[in-house]
This record gives sequence, C-alpha cells and structure tokens, in this order.
Amino acid sequence: MRISYSAFDTYQNCPLKYKFQNVDKIPTPKSKEAVFGSTVHETMKFIHTPGILSPTLEQAMEHFSNSWNPAVFENQDEERAAFSQGIQIIQNYYQKNNPANFNIVDLESRFQIEIGDEKDRHIISGIIDRIDRTEDGFEIIDYKTTKKMPSQEKVDNDMQLSVYLQAFLSRYPKEIEHLDKLKVSLYFLKHGVKLSASRTLEQLKKSEQAFLDTIKLIEEEKFEPNITPLCDWCGYQNICPMWKHKFKETRKIDTEEINAAIDEYVELKSAIFITKDRLAEIQEKILRYMDQEGVERVFGTQGLIARSLRRTYKYDEKRIKEILEPLHKWEEVLKVDGIALKQILGVLPYEARTEVEKAKVVDKETKSLAVKKK
Repeated sequence: MRISYSAFDTYQNCPLKYKFQNVDKIPTPKSKEAVFGSTVHETMKFIHTPGILSPTLEQAMEHFSNSWNPAVFENQDEERAAFSQGIQIIQNYYQKNNPANFNIVDLESRFQIEIGDEKDRHIISGIIDRIDRTEDGFEIIDYKTTKKMPSQEKVDNDMQLSVYLQAFLSRYPKEIEHLDKLKVSLYFLKHGVKLSASRTLEQLKKSEQAFLDTIKLIEEEKFEPNITPLCDWCGYQNICPMWKHKFKETRKIDTEEINAAIDEYVELKSAIFITKDRLAEIQEKILRYMDQEGVERVFGTQGLIARSLRRTYKYDEKRIKEILEPLHKWEEVLKVDGIALKQILGVLPYEARTEVEKAKVVDKETKSLAVKKK
C-alpha cells in the first residue's frame, strides 16, 4: 500500500474522511486555509531557491502577490485580511532571517520510503519543505501556517517529523551514525517561531509501527466517523452520517412527523418526570429513521440527537496467559478480567501491551442515543 503522511494524519483525525478522500476519491473544493498555506509555502521556496543573489523582501512580496488567488474567499474584507497576513508573515520572516545565511541542501524534496517486511511491504510518500546543512549536521524544516502552536513535548514526539527524518536517512544512510547531529523543526510562520527537536532510533521504530498499525486498519476497511473541531472545515459534511441530516437536499424523506419526534425526544429527556414507554417508542422511531437514512446524528429545532455504538470486550484467555506468564504477570490476573488487565498494562513492555490489545475481541454491541440541547 502507498500512503502519504497527510493521508495518515487524515485517518488519525477521521477514518471516514480518509475513505471519502483516498478510497472513494470524492473531490472537494480546496479550502481557503489550504490555498493560503500553499501560497505562503510557494513564496518560502522562492525566497530560498539557490541563485547568485537571494531575493529581496520586495521581490518576495511581489512573488506572493502574483501567486495570490482571491477567488476562494467569501468576501473582499476576508480576502484583504488574509492577503495582509501573508505579507506580514514575509516581512517578519525577513526581519529574523537573511536567506543568504542558510546552506540549503534541498527544497520541497519528494520522497518514498519502504516500511514493513518482505511479505508485507508498504510505501510512505511525501514532501519535505526544506533541508539545511548546519555547522555540525543537518536540519529538516517543515513550515506551518496554522494559528495554534503545539507544546515542545508534542514537537518532541511529532509523527510527521519522525517520518521526514526517516526519509532523509533513506537518502543519506550514513548520517544515522550522527543521529544526535540531526535536527527536525516546525517553523510556525504566523508566530515567527521555530520549534526544534531530535529523534532516537526507538522513536523512529515507533513511528514506522504506527504507520503499519494504521495501514492494517485501512486494509480491514475500518472507516468509522469521528467528530472533532476539524469537522467545521470538512468538505464532506453533506455525505457524512454525523452531519448530512443538516442538509435537506440529502434527505430521502423529510416529514413533519420525524422532526416532531426529534424535538419531543429532546424535551422528554430533559424533563424531570419522564414517561419511559413514550420515550422508548420515540427512540425506536428515531433509530429506524437513522437506519433508513444512513445517518448517525439528527437535528431538530430543540437540539440534536446522536447515536453511539457501545462495545464491550472480552479477551482470549489462552492467548493472554501466553503473553503474561513469561513476564510473571499472569498470577496478578489469574483469569482474564478487563479491570485487572488495565491495572497491569502500564507496566508491561510496549510489545506485550500491543499483543494484549490484539487479543481483545468485541463481546457485545449496543446502540444508544445522546441528546444535546440548543
């Protein structure tokens, strides 16, 4: 299988979005945030492209202006604010950085690296924004145009930087002997701040395993939706079971009866005295409607109702015993009990924890409704 870091990240945030984007290949318009980021990235490449003379600030701003696409913005005020922010980013960058002072090895460097074993080979692909040679090694830099900055701890464990370092080492394998001289950085252009870190071999192995685990889930076609703040910027809301009920044009049936049922259910759930029989009757009607329409959330005038799937798990006792006995932990469990297992999971080696999770199987599934009032 071939997968990019971007696709991997999409799956981590929402497996269903990954399916829409990479399996079903349903196109969506490019967001204004993506267009803004692409234009800034292109300008950074222009600034650092090796030449006899580095571009001046005026030349860099002119390049940004010529690359600008105002069509993606909703109105003129929004477009002007974004354009001004882009110009401000370039000005701030020049205040802190002289392009002539960097020893650029490569810009927008495309890569492909193989992971897995001979029986199960996969390819990770991507683009590294910039690779610099430093006084004692190399630095891998990825530009970010997001507003939010992560903590140093998150940068220390950032999966994207680990993958980029693996790609660098696949091109320069001898540099693995100088791993402590290799720096990975996220440059947050809106803040003018660069956060840097290094990596260990153990971290690189863990990042590879994370990709392999994700690829396995994709191959098993596990594409459940996941509600996050990123949903607000998702172009697939009109076909997502968590959101499409909001879009009337996607409904097969739009009856006053089901809308009334949704509102009554919300009211009954929040009432002090609940008529359980009536609530159960309405719940069954709403559940049937959800099945019929293929939605997981429905929206009424009083609020929304979401259906969730609850799973209880059991463990393969024979397999758990095989894992824990060599670690002298079986006597602390004696029989396979979920609570007892959770209590000792924290002290088990990573490989053992992974094997325990693999031995977990779904015992029972039930669906329930949760209400959120407006």
